[in-house]
Amino acid sequence: MAAEALQAAAAEKGISLRVETQGSIGAEHVLTAQEIADADAVLIAANATVNKDRFIGKRLYDTNVEDGIRRPGEILDRALATVDVYGPDATESGPATPGAAHDPARTGGGRGFGGAYRHLMTGVSYMIPLVVAGGISIALSFAFGGIHAEGAVASAFGTIGSSAFGLMFAVLSGFIAFSIADRPALAAGLIGGFIANSLTAGFLGAVVTGFLAGYVVLAMKKWIKMPSGLSGLLPVLVIPLISSVIVGLVMIFALGKPLTALNSSLSGWLNSISGTNGAILGLILGAMMAIDMAGPIGKAAYFFGVATLTSLSAGQTSLIMAAVMAAGMVPPLAMSLATVIAKSRFTKEERQAGETAWLLGLSFITEGAIPFAAADPLRVLPSVSIGSAVTGALSMLFGCGLAVPHGGLFVLPIPGAISRLPLFLVAIAAGTVLAAVVVSVIKPVRTPAPVPAAV
Repeated sequence: MAAEALQAAAAEKGISLRVETQGSIGAEHVLTAQEIADADAVLIAANATVNKDRFIGKRLYDTNVEDGIRRPGEILDRALATVDVYGPDATESGPATPGAAHDPARTGGGRGFGGAYRHLMTGVSYMIPLVVAGGISIALSFAFGGIHAEGAVASAFGTIGSSAFGLMFAVLSGFIAFSIADRPALAAGLIGGFIANSLTAGFLGAVVTGFLAGYVVLAMKKWIKMPSGLSGLLPVLVIPLISSVIVGLVMIFALGKPLTALNSSLSGWLNSISGTNGAILGLILGAMMAIDMAGPIGKAAYFFGVATLTSLSAGQTSLIMAAVMAAGMVPPLAMSLATVIAKSRFTKEERQAGETAWLLGLSFITEGAIPFAAADPLRVLPSVSIGSAVTGALSMLFGCGLAVPHGGLFVLPIPGAISRLPLFLVAIAAGTVLAAVVVSVIKPVRTPAPVPAAV
């Protein structure tokens, strides 16, 4: 969506723009060395860390992906006006001198909360494929082997799923560290995340070790100096070894037990929630899933649900994961429905986006509603948040459960993936209709542009 918005804005301004996208399936339309060399400036609009080594010596402007969607023309102008040159002494936590090479007000920079969010999202982006593959593989093991996953085929799927779950916290931690301090931090981050998993410190433990490893390595890169003849040992031997030992010892002897106790208490509390208390929690998680369209608030709710999957026994489902996924499906479905029942309140482009958003919503891709929220956030976001909150509350109240972390309704063929399926669908439908009606009522009717009179 950001790429399309930037391309449209560039066409309006007569700017020659070449776009490379780096999404969940990897880099597409990769820039060539010649295209980079010929470019007047480089614009990065991303919420995860992007390797900038290719852009040394180029004028570079760095901002977040939301700016690419909501104000593409403005950031194109800023990119062309920047005098900041990316240099070989830059790190992901700060640009090279001279200049800043980034927008100081951005949400994904190297320092402060925005920087922490970018590092976390980098780790999450690498972790999510393991979460999805692991969760669905475990669900398939139940499908082939029953509630106890018996038999060779079921056991194989169970091994695949448990292996993915065993790796996911190491990957999360490793790539948070990588985002902060580049490749030398990867070993300490992976090892720290593996230790966190072995201690059952869970998601929280992996996040802690990722940031710990990243900032330990960042400090070492700044403070440790070696003779030029031995400098090649620094990133491949000295830093990985020392940082891994530091992170490992801190986790084993200092942070491991408190984080494990906290994770166990949280898991126990989550698994015990039901009835009215469950409905209130579902209401909150549902609203979180919609309020920023799978941004930091929505991601927090999502991984709250994923955390409950990691503590399930064979054949169990998670009430919280079901509420989270159901609520996350509502925004794109609601906006699609609204474009059908209130066509006069949407542009032609929005109605076309609504046709695509049906599939995105059914697939649990909350971001499918972003074009509508970007165009009219004050009306769209409250509307879909109300609908998602109702869906989350109903899902918890109905006792619906989920054994997989993603996939939307496309996991229906997997036996046992969703418990109380009819009520799960009722919860989604109720929130979708409510959100669509609310947004249709509060959005104004669009008046068509006047047709010029014939001369």
